[in-house]
Amino acid sequence: MTPEEMAGVREDLEAFAADLFDGFFRADQRRWGQAYVRGLLLDGRRKSVEPMAARLGEDGNRQALAHFITSSPWDPAHVRARLAWRMQDVVGPEALIVDDTGFLKDGDASACVSRQYTGTAGKVTKCQVGVSLHLARDHASAAVNWRLFLPASWDPASAQADADRVGRRTRCGIPAGVGHVEKWQLALDMIDETRSWGVAIPLVVADAGYGDAAAFRDGLEERKLFYAVGISGRHTAQPADARPVQPVYAGTGRPPIAHYPEPARTMKDLVIAAGRTAARPVAWREGSRLGRSRSGFKRMYSRFVALRVRPAGRGVRRAGDTAELSERWLLAEWPAGEAEPVQFWLSNLPSGMPLATLVRLAKLRWRIEHDYREMKQALGLAHFEGRTWNGWHHHVTLVSAAHAFCTLRRLAHAPKEAAQA
Repeated sequence: MTPEEMAGVREDLEAFAADLFDGFFRADQRRWGQAYVRGLLLDGRRKSVEPMAARLGEDGNRQALAHFITSSPWDPAHVRARLAWRMQDVVGPEALIVDDTGFLKDGDASACVSRQYTGTAGKVTKCQVGVSLHLARDHASAAVNWRLFLPASWDPASAQADADRVGRRTRCGIPAGVGHVEKWQLALDMIDETRSWGVAIPLVVADAGYGDAAAFRDGLEERKLFYAVGISGRHTAQPADARPVQPVYAGTGRPPIAHYPEPARTMKDLVIAAGRTAARPVAWREGSRLGRSRSGFKRMYSRFVALRVRPAGRGVRRAGDTAELSERWLLAEWPAGEAEPVQFWLSNLPSGMPLATLVRLAKLRWRIEHDYREMKQALGLAHFEGRTWNGWHHHVTLVSAAHAFCTLRRLAHAPKEAAQA
């Protein structure tokens, strides 16, 4: 925002910040929290402390802002909970989306920096990785929870521990009890925390980085949550009509275990066996390009196959105490011009779910890419220059607050345009 635009929304922002920081006992924390969010919203190429301070006028105290974001002992979970309550009412989420994003770094001093893969760069590079949860539906979304991923090299209890990185834990303020946890487990922990705030989660959506982990899917089912998650086509399954067979007991030794007579096939092979004729056309949302639809924008369109299957393979649980595998949806995108399906999802949504609804929910993950783009390009998500664990969590929380404020204004003043965002 320009200074003139900020002057026009200053009153609304102060009311928003007052609600968000209501639990802060100290007036100076409430003041600098509001100032930091305002600094993130103001136009400027960099959204680190020093350039923001230069733009903040009477609140341009660089030292106070740096202390507030890096060292001040406020709990970001309190702010996130209040943000989640506010955005749950406004967004009316159909799903909670799980994903992660990279924060590229040149040096080694920041908490949890390591050479690791990130989709942000599309390769293994030096970076931090943050896992985030977003409340979403087609017209709006909001990031409501974050965790900084701690690589095994930063964990003194890991066989992969690196002495230099372990030695930097104290300087980075990493709590002693924080160790290496897989991203899918971080996501489950964050889901538990978000639910503890009283936030309802109707469905969990994630890409194959999470969906490929059977333990993640099992964790969602243990929590009685529906999911629609990406998977690799190499995972295996039995057809829905397959049944385990109990071999005849010879009367001596241990009774034989029931098993499926045919070997499981890959998800990709099951879809190919169903054939192109099983694919149905589905338009699931309006895109950003101009088109001939009623709204004036081109509809996102492709062809999809939906099959009922019984996922198999290592780590997959059986249905109850029987040898039978649980039945799930296998959804595959098979565009008309492709020789084979190009993308796969697994879901435990009810068996009567219409194909169009299944596709729309599985594809809802586009909202998280939209959020990351807005937060990185306009709100300085990746501009934090501090090195501490708390500083990182404080910064991403306040960027989420700034993003939520923008979403609230978009929905309040331009609902038609917001629906196409």
